[in-house]
Amino acid sequence: MLRLRQVYLFTLRHYQARTLSSDLLLSQINSCTHEDEVFSLVGRNKARLSEKHVGIALNMLWQLQKKRPLPLRTSDYVRNHSQFLTLCILAENKVEHMENEAIVDTLYSLLRLSVEDHDSLTEALVTEARKRLERQVIHCTAMLCEELSLPALSKFALCLYKQHRHFSPITGEVAHIVDVKLDSIQDIRILSVLMISVSDVISQSFRDRLLQKAGQLLEEKNEVHFNYAKRTLQFLQNVKLRYHPLLEKCNKIFLKSASHLDIHSINFILGLYEQLGFDSAEFCLVAKQLLSETIDDYDDPETFTKLFYNLGPMAGSKVRVRLLTTAEYMAEKFSSYQVLLILKAMQKMKCRNSHLLKKMASVLHKHLDSYHVLHLVKLTQYLVALRCQNLELMAKLKKLLFGCLKSSVIPADIAAIIRVLAMLPSFQVEEVTINKVAAVLPQFSLHHLNCIATALVKWNRYDQLHWQNSSKLCVKLLQKLNDCALQRLQKANNLNLLLEELTHVNGEWLEEVINEETMATCQRLIDQITWANVLPLSCFLLKTSYRCPSLLDRIASVTAENIDKIHPSEIYFILFLFSALNYDPPANEEFFESCIQHLTSNLSSFETHHLVLLGHVLAVAGYFPPVLITKIFNVSFLSQLDAQLEVLPTALKKKVHMHLMKLNRAVCLECPEFHIPWFHERYCQHVYHSRSSRINPLRQHVHRMLAEILGGSHYARISVLTPYYYEIDFECILDENKKPLSYMAQTMSLDDMGGMHLRHDFKDEGRKALPPGAQRIALDFLDSKAFSKDSRHLKGEPAVKKRHLEMLGYRVVQIPHFEWNSMGLSTKGEQVEYLRKHLYGTQ
Repeated sequence: MLRLRQVYLFTLRHYQARTLSSDLLLSQINSCTHEDEVFSLVGRNKARLSEKHVGIALNMLWQLQKKRPLPLRTSDYVRNHSQFLTLCILAENKVEHMENEAIVDTLYSLLRLSVEDHDSLTEALVTEARKRLERQVIHCTAMLCEELSLPALSKFALCLYKQHRHFSPITGEVAHIVDVKLDSIQDIRILSVLMISVSDVISQSFRDRLLQKAGQLLEEKNEVHFNYAKRTLQFLQNVKLRYHPLLEKCNKIFLKSASHLDIHSINFILGLYEQLGFDSAEFCLVAKQLLSETIDDYDDPETFTKLFYNLGPMAGSKVRVRLLTTAEYMAEKFSSYQVLLILKAMQKMKCRNSHLLKKMASVLHKHLDSYHVLHLVKLTQYLVALRCQNLELMAKLKKLLFGCLKSSVIPADIAAIIRVLAMLPSFQVEEVTINKVAAVLPQFSLHHLNCIATALVKWNRYDQLHWQNSSKLCVKLLQKLNDCALQRLQKANNLNLLLEELTHVNGEWLEEVINEETMATCQRLIDQITWANVLPLSCFLLKTSYRCPSLLDRIASVTAENIDKIHPSEIYFILFLFSALNYDPPANEEFFESCIQHLTSNLSSFETHHLVLLGHVLAVAGYFPPVLITKIFNVSFLSQLDAQLEVLPTALKKKVHMHLMKLNRAVCLECPEFHIPWFHERYCQHVYHSRSSRINPLRQHVHRMLAEILGGSHYARISVLTPYYYEIDFECILDENKKPLSYMAQTMSLDDMGGMHLRHDFKDEGRKALPPGAQRIALDFLDSKAFSKDSRHLKGEPAVKKRHLEMLGYRVVQIPHFEWNSMGLSTKGEQVEYLRKHLYGTQ
């Protein structure tokens, strides 16, 4: 009977489709130009309306709304019309007789008209669609089951996504069909919608197949609409994956479509780039130009907030002033979320404009009670960073956070609240805070434990615990917390999950409490290191400065074996690890050369500033690929770099400037055959003139000892800048008989030096020939930052400095902190003798 009923319904739908194709009523509905015309036809022809009439009428209502600009749409009027209710009742009664596409189109139109998800017609349409999907999944024959076409499946999946059915079984049915039919999907529009819709219910292997298919379809079409690239980007965010091949393809599409991008698209793209940790200076330049040209067009709070958030951090001083002035004028109109975005942008801009900050603080009072707990956390973070002085606001915020802490049962929320409470000055910790942490302790991740441990140490250190036995309780909880973290590491059996937890773990707690156990765990799981996780592992080892040969060797071998599977940008971070730690893996030259070959074959995938950072990393390791060096030290490239630096964050901009200088210095000293000029003289003078005095008590103490050893203060120079602007702690010259030579020009006292010898006459005095047999000596004291955390092995940068100083004619004496601060040098006499031996080379 069931099979006969299915055959009947299938036949009936096709019969009606044929008879209604020339239907006059259908033509009248399709020719309507206003919603009232549709409703009039419905009212006059209720008895004649078939399921096709009903579906077309509902779809026409949406199409008429769609033609209007958003502010002029009248969805409320449509939904509240009596004939709309009639249509919905008729549609609900005829759902079983509708064609597949009609069901999907009707559901889509209802959602676009903002009909509620739990509306009976909406539920009926979803239920009927699910029945047909289930029949499709179990491979019904074409006679009994008409398949949902791929465009209709895509549209239906989007409806489910809009209804927030992300983890629903029906979404799983859609995912299964996509999995089966993936090879037959040839339209990126269809695929991009399906990818977003099923992103929460797919396996890693299915995710990888989707990524590969999307990359293929994005390449095949010469012109891909930027909306499809936006959806692809959204998919990457949904699955929390920074997949560079797709990101780069999407970025190229956005650049080609620049003239079609409005502020909403730019805001969407830059927002996803930020969340995915992908930076494109080229796109930022385009966005800056587009937004700057239309700065006067945005006078409503929503679009202005997007303008302020995206343009503010990139804007020049004049545009920034205009943005700040407008924001202050518009402040009262901002919603609670818009206030958050303005404050976040101000933090990015490092803008502490007192007038705007006061205005935002006054507006915040009316919004505070509407914020979700994580919004309160972010708000606190922004206000502390901006040094908000509104005591009343901060007191109310503190009270709200503490209330959230008492009621919260979510570990991530509890950790976040405690982290920001610790940022607040003079926060009086109550015993309930300690008890709350203790109750949830086993549920915290390593990142959460890190946040809480940092807060507890700060509160205890600054005496912010004021109840009886508070300090004792705090120390006891801290010990439990540390034990919990160590046990968590000892039980870890999945390297990928461990690395995910360790991503945001940092600071003293990492170094002093869990570092050794973390390394032991990573070594225990060493067989789980694959090409897919060498990047997060390398980043973690970089963060810890931990020189673990077994892990480093494994990273090198896995990288070399899978070099073609690893994106060039990831190779950069892997090489950065070996360069920074000054570590040579087995077959070191082969490892570096294979990586360099992969990088130089893909230079086009790097941003200009990334190429500078890459060049510096390779230079520290002693490699200068000609194709990379000649590309960087080119007038056109440097002009492009200057333009892109304008839109980079201040910290990154300074880093790129500094690394370009270091690369320029390294090339001049180590590769004169490139004939690259030294063009950083003025930059270096500016950097070093702006630094504060480096004459500290230790240097004064050592200078007096050197004067005692050499026979006078005029035989040693303190805080010296060498040619190419290396700073060394002390410099002296010994002749061929090991006797010191006097610096006759150096007759001023330490107080007159201004803290540093700036040798402007490098070409004359700095390069002046020494007497035959004489030697210039550079004496440098190395602190703990110059060495790997677990060893006395010199890191890359101080090793390069030694190499370069030797090229400049110095004999370099490096004094490690662990020798100078050892018990063997506890008296002045022992220190003097130690310095004497190193200066005269008598060890």
